[in-house]
Amino acid sequence: MKIEHAYTIVTSPGRNFVTLKIVTDEGTYGIGDATLNGREMAVVAYLEEHVIPALIGRDPQRIEDIWHYLYRGAYWRRGPVTMSAIAAVDMALWDIKAKLAGMPLYQLLGGKSRDRVMVYGHATGRDIESCLEEVARHVEQGYKAVRVQAGVPGIASIYGVAKKEGEPYEPADADLPTEHVWSTSKYLNHVPKLFAAVRERFGDDLHVLHDVHHRLTPIEAARLGKAVEPYNLFWLEDCVPAENQEGFGLIRQHTTTPLAVGEVFNSLFDAKTLIENQWIDYIRATLTHAGGITHVRRIADLAGLYHVRTGFHGPTDLSPVCMGAAVHFDTWVPNFGIQEYMPHTDETNAVFPHDYRFEAGHFIVGETPGHGVDIDEMLAKQYPYKRASLPVNRLEDGTLWHW
Repeated sequence: MKIEHAYTIVTSPGRNFVTLKIVTDEGTYGIGDATLNGREMAVVAYLEEHVIPALIGRDPQRIEDIWHYLYRGAYWRRGPVTMSAIAAVDMALWDIKAKLAGMPLYQLLGGKSRDRVMVYGHATGRDIESCLEEVARHVEQGYKAVRVQAGVPGIASIYGVAKKEGEPYEPADADLPTEHVWSTSKYLNHVPKLFAAVRERFGDDLHVLHDVHHRLTPIEAARLGKAVEPYNLFWLEDCVPAENQEGFGLIRQHTTTPLAVGEVFNSLFDAKTLIENQWIDYIRATLTHAGGITHVRRIADLAGLYHVRTGFHGPTDLSPVCMGAAVHFDTWVPNFGIQEYMPHTDETNAVFPHDYRFEAGHFIVGETPGHGVDIDEMLAKQYPYKRASLPVNRLEDGTLWHW
């Protein structure tokens, strides 16, 4: 069996997605998610100019060999563009191998470690009261865990909060990056009030999470972690940028609030120091941005040695292809923690039919051979690509926030 051809599919049913389809000479095909939010076409160019030509004629069942061939053959290793391209290939090859075996993907990985995968939803509001209403809506839908983000008085726009009440939050909100105003002091004073209100209304059993979006220094993050300790957060996410991994060591000295990081990671080396020093509790690297199943399971294996659990990134800027593969991975991985879940639009679900399903705050994995997600290429053509960018932040005096 050989790889006969491969090609990219770019579609935007509500947001942009890049899909790689690999087809064998015997007709079996697999698909992988290559979406890199805000830089989608960079990955397309990398795949079409460099990766796809190197795949033709190779045995699709040699997943490990192909992964290292693409990783080492680039010489300029890692980086989000390279690793997203490799991830798409890897995901598609695992899809092919599972189809050839006649098994759902989780069986090839080692079988089930659990019957269902707990997910967390996103509740946002312009103020505390409207945010609480969104939390209530999620609880009514069966969620056991909810990420809580609310607007801060005196700050006009907050990353992570939907622009309009009742609408899903969309991070890539403009053709070119918009500029938001940020105040650390106002934010730090407000967040404990938000979680005091959440616990007062919903009690102690609901798992609550919060995302800082990399906006604090280590000592500021330590202050926040200590301030929210009475409210027993499931985790505090991305409280500082992780380029300086030692910053998490400082945070850890001052708070017992669990820490999560990793959605922008693209290799094991981004997380190695954090994991080995037990400075984090959850690793959030995604299958799409961190080299696919082959590489992320190495991250998960290392994490498991140090009591660190998985908590994969799962926003709407990753396609159902990534989510489907992630649900299989989550079902298998021994040190699973939680899975992020932002529901896709009806248009997106129509383009990407899938067999995983949401049920009472959990995902239930499907039994279709492969990762259980397909793509309707004719329907995908109805949604052309449109450039969209993530915002940046400036302090109130005009300084671009740069930590």
